[in-house]
Amino acid sequence: MTEANQHAVVLVVDDAPETLALLHASLVESGYTVLVANNGKDAIRICNEAYPDIVLLDAVMPELGGFDVCRRLKQDINTRHIPVIFMTGLTESEDVVAGFSAGGIDYVTKPLSPIEVIARLNTHLKNSRMMSHTQGALDAFGQAAIAVLPGTDKIIWQTPLARDLVEKYLNDKEDGGTHAEQLQQWIQQLSEGGKKRLRPLMINHPTGRLIFTPADIRNDEQWLILLREESEAAQVEALKAVFNLTKREAEVLHWVILGKTDKSIGEILGTSPRTVNKHMEHVFVKLGVETRTAAASLAVTKLHTLSGHANDT
Repeated sequence: MTEANQHAVVLVVDDAPETLALLHASLVESGYTVLVANNGKDAIRICNEAYPDIVLLDAVMPELGGFDVCRRLKQDINTRHIPVIFMTGLTESEDVVAGFSAGGIDYVTKPLSPIEVIARLNTHLKNSRMMSHTQGALDAFGQAAIAVLPGTDKIIWQTPLARDLVEKYLNDKEDGGTHAEQLQQWIQQLSEGGKKRLRPLMINHPTGRLIFTPADIRNDEQWLILLREESEAAQVEALKAVFNLTKREAEVLHWVILGKTDKSIGEILGTSPRTVNKHMEHVFVKLGVETRTAAASLAVTKLHTLSGHANDT
């Protein structure tokens, strides 16, 4: 058993019982946990219930074919991250293109060689886990980021904070879809012009603005794009996430960064200067500093680092 397949769950989808039996035996022997489906509808259901690490999908099946299954998986935010490898006897170039266009990452030809299939699985699982580690690290730091499939405007995954920001800024019915179109056009320019020729995208909203900045567009598997919201509420939320502060502690620190005194902060927040000072004492402990200046400096530096230097062009 290798590191790539340890604890990995593979969904095998094929309408031919002999293919299911062959792959099930070979994969189990190699250390995989194997799920099986003999039709497209069951495959989609299992992906939504069990979230396998990777799918081996027959391209040609009755009723709902493999290409259609893959398209549906990639259209669903909950399953689009699952890598799909097609199994097919179709070797014409247009068939291969159709598989990749549907969202597949690779294909193996029938009759199948279990050794080849397992080698492909190991490679793609390793790549997939590297992406997951990237996403997990961003999640842990409260960073807003999306990963886009290179050359397309398809979002492969997004952190929870990014999902909330996209919902707020791009799904606003009042803009008539204009903001979503702006993002699509901007991502298309990434593939045409590259990072150096492209400025960050800024989308304005009544409550603030959302900035998209390309962080890594050299990866063939995914393009990483960082999101940053500029608003008072956004900074408070960022301070909460980064330093594990309460909302009120984050609000106090926000105004300290802006140079306000305890008296002024108390008036803004509707509390006493003494209470403001108590909150700052808790902030000092959590940030590991002893003065207001040090707290403000550390907070500004950390927020600037996490923003990905979005304003640097």
